Amino acid sequence: MKKVKKIAPANGLRAEASLTHVLGKNERVEDLVDECADELSTVNAGLKRELVSGEKMPGVENALEKSELIENKVQDASEELAEVNLALKAEVQERHALEEKLATVTKDGEDARHASLHDPLTGLPNRALFNDRLSHALAHATRHGSTLVVMFLDLDDFKKINDTHGHEVGDVVLRTVADRLRETTRNDDTVCRQGGDEFLYLLLEIRNLADIEQVAEKIINAVEAPCEIKGRDRNLSLSIKPSIGISIFPHDGSTADVLLACADKAMYRAKREKSGFFFAENLSNPD
Repeated sequence: MKKVKKIAPANGLRAEASLTHVLGKNERVEDLVDECADELSTVNAGLKRELVSGEKMPGVENALEKSELIENKVQDASEELAEVNLALKAEVQERHALEEKLATVTKDGEDARHASLHDPLTGLPNRALFNDRLSHALAHATRHGSTLVVMFLDLDDFKKINDTHGHEVGDVVLRTVADRLRETTRNDDTVCRQGGDEFLYLLLEIRNLADIEQVAEKIINAVEAPCEIKGRDRNLSLSIKPSIGISIFPHDGSTADVLLACADKAMYRAKREKSGFFFAENLSNPD
């Protein structure tokens, strides 16, 4: 006897496609069964006409009886097959509906997760996602003896923009700054909105102070570029300066909290001195 190859059960879209394939085969078989039933009916009708017009022969009568029995069985099979096909169609429709619900639930879950880890105004990672990436980066740097940098960035006199031009203009400025920070970020680095007009920057695999200074200057130049805002009744050209505090692992601290605190203090020093950026390692030096 020929062995039948077992087919592993599929799920999701594969299961739906498999059911659709089986349904297509069943419908073709149903058509063939209907054709056979029609042909048997035609043959039986011919046999009956011959028996009526000619001499009755026992063998022919027996053949006719058997043929009629087969015709009835074929018709019964056709009806059962039609019922199976209806059930299969309903199953395909139900699976399709379940797939759509699953896709919707999955998307909603992904959207909710994204919303929980990103700032709604700027689309940047939020503090929760930044903390997670910083934690992983610290573990990696500790294992491999590498360096990482935390930058704390604040926009100078941002409150004046909100007070003078309104929060809508302030939001436009924040989104513009976020886009510029995003453009200066390397693939392995992370920039997040801490809140208000504060941002955090995580730099990985930094070789020396010159590279850090180059990144800080690049950020400052990007942020300071005029922000052109077109309104219904006025156009504004605003320029804002950032202050950046910089802490380095492991020199300035070995934990996320210490590195962030050092970068925060260095940022306020940069703001007081209007220096653009300031390194935490210099905080012990006299003002």
